[in-house]
Amino acid sequence: MPTWNADQYLKFEEERTQPCRDLAARLPEGGVRSVADLGCGPGNSSRTLAERWPDAKITGIDSSASMIDVASQEQPRHRWIVRDIAEWASSERELFDIVFSNAALQWVPDHAAVYPKLFARVSPGGAFAVQIPSDFNSLPHRIMREVAPPNLNAKEWHAHPAAFYYDLLAPVAARVDMWETDYYHVLPNAEAIVEWYKGTGLRPFLEALATESDREQFLAEYLKRIREAYPVHTDGKILFPFRRLFLIAYK
Repeated sequence: MPTWNADQYLKFEEERTQPCRDLAARLPEGGVRSVADLGCGPGNSSRTLAERWPDAKITGIDSSASMIDVASQEQPRHRWIVRDIAEWASSERELFDIVFSNAALQWVPDHAAVYPKLFARVSPGGAFAVQIPSDFNSLPHRIMREVAPPNLNAKEWHAHPAAFYYDLLAPVAARVDMWETDYYHVLPNAEAIVEWYKGTGLRPFLEALATESDREQFLAEYLKRIREAYPVHTDGKILFPFRRLFLIAYK
């Protein structure tokens, strides 16, 4: 059964970390003493936050024990917590100058309830900063759904248009900043796109399939469709666009 795998996720560490850097760069540099990194994974985002705020206390939260193991071994000076984000949002009362999440909250349901709870964990004068993929109707995701067997019970992603989040947080925030960015990743071949999604978006489908044979057949058909969909450019490589939504709500 596929599980969260740090090695698989970090095959594209540079590409996955750049949006984290871009989000952190938009936040104030001074006066940050504590940062909560929600969905910290193997710690690549936490490392970026520690570089941005070297004197801050970093707390990484992730539901995957294997991801936290990697993060804690490589960055032992930070605090690491194995916890579901929604549970943490409902039960935690500690405040942080920055509550930060890079490409994790799309796995958490009921954003209408969870986002205000996460914003409540922000200290006065602090910020709630989020980046989530906003490409769930893009071609690779449509192909996943088309290739999957009928009635496959794959876990859904959770994302809404920008206006949803603005209406949710603007009434309680001092200011809300939002933007979307298309990242164009240059990948060597169609197989690399499949490897990209095996670390994230394909996981719910692979988890829902019953046997290894079913997973191999699904991946083979998915690769075939991806090859057909993405042309090879003059240098032999593939241009892979990926859209992300950024949000910062200040308290």
